[in-house]
Amino acid sequence: MSQTLKDRISDDVKSAMRARDTARLGTLRLLQAAIKQKEVDERKDLGDADVTAIIEKQVKQRRESVAAYEQAGRTETAEQEKAEIQVLQEYLPKAADPAEVEAAIDAAIASVQEQGATGPAAMGKIMAILKSSLAGRADMSAVSAQVKAKL
Repeated sequence: MSQTLKDRISDDVKSAMRARDTARLGTLRLLQAAIKQKEVDERKDLGDADVTAIIEKQVKQRRESVAAYEQAGRTETAEQEKAEIQVLQEYLPKAADPAEVEAAIDAAIASVQEQGATGPAAMGKIMAILKSSLAGRADMSAVSAQVKAKL
């Protein structure tokens, strides 16, 4: 039986404790807390897909923080956030290459246009299709910009 993402994170927390890797440990504990909070809020045990969504959200928050810190001239704090992003990305699926993202966008646009949707409604449907196929493998804000450019 393969190990769930939550179990893997828990094991890595223990490993970081043993190795006295405080930076990694702090990031993983924050991630565990976010997962636990979601489980308590929804009163259910989260699966790998839900955990991946939480990790994506954490990475997105950190990217926004890096931009804000760099703009404010706080490079040391920005570097710390970048290190946290690296730790979190270990738990996301392998990133899709640009050609794969491009092909997925083209396929989604073609699919939605066959249904006759245009304008903002088409954008929403296209992003829904892409979210399911590229979840955790691509930066969805960048994908959204690419879709807007093609429409």
